[in-house]
Amino acid sequence: MNCKEFVELVTEYFEGSLPEDQTELFEQHIEDCFWCARYLEQMRVTITTVGHIDEESLSPDAKDSLLDAFRDWHGGARPLPEPPG
Repeated sequence: MNCKEFVELVTEYFEGSLPEDQTELFEQHIEDCFWCARYLEQMRVTITTVGHIDEESLSPDAKDSLLDAFRDWHGGARPLPEPPG
């Protein structure tokens, strides 16, 4: 599994919907790739944090900004930085 494949499967991993063989490859990649392990942890923190935001507490502008930011997140993906060393 490469980093791009890993990123594309994060949601399914969190949902527990990855097939067993894919889950094994996913978890092996985490062990071997510092950058993806860090990305996975950042996603966990983001999900936990965002999960505590009450939709009614957002202003209409803030809600629109968030929806715009995530609407096409696959299309604007930037390459991952090279690991050190």
